[in-house]
Amino acid sequence: MNDDNSRLVYSTDSGRIEQPKEKAVRPKGDGVVRIQRQTSGRKGKGVCLITGIELDDAELTKLAAELKKKCGCGGALKEGVIEIQGDKRDLIKSLLEAKGMKVKLAGG
Repeated sequence: MNDDNSRLVYSTDSGRIEQPKEKAVRPKGDGVVRIQRQTSGRKGKGVCLITGIELDDAELTKLAAELKKKCGCGGALKEGVIEIQGDKRDLIKSLLEAKGMKVKLAGG
């Protein structure tokens, strides 16, 4: 089969196959959970952004769901930041301090 007329017809060695991308690593914080109120870009609707929680994604999802249930409102988890709809900073602070986290209210 090693004649001059043979050539490679198909190979899976290269082509359009993309290699799986590595997950982005979140930077380690200083151990302080910050709760910030934000309205910019949300048509005047306020949300509380909770940053600095050093948990893995599965536990962060559970914590976000628990906070939404306790606050009685909606929210989301985006790139390691928990968003809770409405201005519930005091309630969120008391709930997170009960879990043993050090919490600061950031911003105005």
